[in-house]
Amino acid sequence: QLQASGGGLVQPGGSLRLSCAASGSIFRSDAMGWYRQAPGKEREAVAVITGIGSRNYADSVKGRFTISRDNVKNTLYLQMNSLKSEDTGVYYCNFLTAAVRGEGWGKGTLVTVSS
Repeated sequence: QLQASGGGLVQPGGSLRLSCAASGSIFRSDAMGWYRQAPGKEREAVAVITGIGSRNYADSVKGRFTISRDNVKNTLYLQMNSLKSEDTGVYYCNFLTAAVRGEGWGKGTLVTVSS
């Protein structure tokens, strides 16, 4: 199961780095992504990275967020800079194929951007 961590309270303009460790499973070289669910909204994809490192970002985070992965450490990362209040939400990590099927959602990590 995937476990996201690294969330917290940060002021606007600040930074956070989220991590996602795979435990009890094989960290395959499949496409993975970060997703977030803001209060009162549906979960949305924020960033996706393929097994060979190709990246795609939601327009709202382009230039501010960077997704990366370490296939040796079995860990997915999301570096978030220049955070805005609208980035507030629960962040989840998942394999892309599982996310499309609505499966594999582990525990997310809460990010709150507020002054």
